[in-house]
Amino acid sequence: MADAPRVAIVDDHEAVRLGLRAACTEAGYDVIATAATVPQLVERLGGESCDVVVLDLSLGDGTSVTDNVLAVRATGSAVLVHSIADRVASVRESLAAGAAGVIPKSSPMDVVIRSIATVANGDVLNNLEWASAIEADSEFAKAQLGRRERDVLHLYASGLPLKMVALQLGIAHSTAREYLDRIRAKYVEVGRPAPTKVDLLRRAVEDGILPGLDPEGGDGRG
Repeated sequence: MADAPRVAIVDDHEAVRLGLRAACTEAGYDVIATAATVPQLVERLGGESCDVVVLDLSLGDGTSVTDNVLAVRATGSAVLVHSIADRVASVRESLAAGAAGVIPKSSPMDVVIRSIATVANGDVLNNLEWASAIEADSEFAKAQLGRRERDVLHLYASGLPLKMVALQLGIAHSTAREYLDRIRAKYVEVGRPAPTKVDLLRRAVEDGILPGLDPEGGDGRG
């Protein structure tokens, strides 16, 4: 591999660290450090950064998810959280703190390896596992959108180009873009990133801004 991802691993279970390290090495990735805690990792990196830190969601040292994700990101490294699926609130917290994605610990190792490559390339991991887990939460957090933001989201997620959204609402194209940027930022804040138009459509349906979609292709709007 010409540009092998540089990877670090943080997990308080030695067997998990060893297993991930072996799989990453076999895939041709460069594992530059492993650690049981984030402070230990930061010390071992010694000011270096790597492409991806695979971070256990729940470490046994009393640290918070937010603090761990922020500390790793402060090294210049992207964060891929390795989690068990039922820790919904912590998953949302990690995404709000800037993790690039979450991969369940139940995932096959080849899926984990591909996810590491995705994050190493600078992409956000848009997998359905964490989205499904969040959507199952009874405390599912809605983004607090203002009336105009809801109008922009409704029209844009319905399929209109942003220029047409601006025209229909009687605002400048640049203003519509600012609203859209704020909408995306608010969804990130509640741990529900929406980087693509399809993601925004999902969020609009989830939050009742648009009616649900028929998976067979109908739009449910009669």
